[in-house]
Amino acid sequence: MRDYKIELQNRTEFIRDVLAKSGCHGIVYGNSGGKDSTLVGILCRKACRNVLGVIMPCSVKQNLQRDREDAILLARQFGIETITVDLGAAKEALCASARQGLNLSDAAKLNIAPRLRMTMLYAIAQSKNYLVAGTTNRSERHIGYFTKWGDGACDFNPVSDLTVREVYEFLRHLGAPGRIMEKAPSAGLFQGQRDEEELGLSYRDLDSYLLQGEGSPQAVGKIGLLHQRSEHKRRLPIDYRGPSRP
Repeated sequence: MRDYKIELQNRTEFIRDVLAKSGCHGIVYGNSGGKDSTLVGILCRKACRNVLGVIMPCSVKQNLQRDREDAILLARQFGIETITVDLGAAKEALCASARQGLNLSDAAKLNIAPRLRMTMLYAIAQSKNYLVAGTTNRSERHIGYFTKWGDGACDFNPVSDLTVREVYEFLRHLGAPGRIMEKAPSAGLFQGQRDEEELGLSYRDLDSYLLQGEGSPQAVGKIGLLHQRSEHKRRLPIDYRGPSRP
């Protein structure tokens, strides 16, 4: 088990260093009321006074009231400034425009929300001279369980090396609200959505593989396949490399 007292010190120093080198005045992040955004918010607030958490409902009513309450609870406990920006109308307008000549797939429609949220975060960041903090953990990154140019985009990420198991351990160390840790992990992309059900893979199995290299043949095979298929998400765009010029 990690020493989370030392982890806290190292990560807050990392955040301060990133801010100092960027010349930015603060940090903005999406406060979804989930485990990862909760940890990122706490770490950023302990490193910096100017931290803004943005709650961004976007049409889907999945646990909207509960998630909003959890996001506000976290913000109050740790002194994080919070605003709400409703992106529902923007999403509906975008989908309506696309319907004039395109037939968007269900997956494409679902991924509009995280991309709109990141658009808003960067608009706020540029307006305030802030940096955007990412919230994707190691487990999600390994299997590509994030939206490219959506929640996968950021200026820095203070939790990208932590598995889901370690995120929960860190939150307990920091005294985060218990009700946040009791919720089933969900990206909230559609009604009734649960991460593990959608993946057909438990975070317990995924983390056991990442941390101990253990797992059933079925789980290891699925993890390997998901990792391979999502490799493009973890890389910068592929540039053409022509013949070397003299």
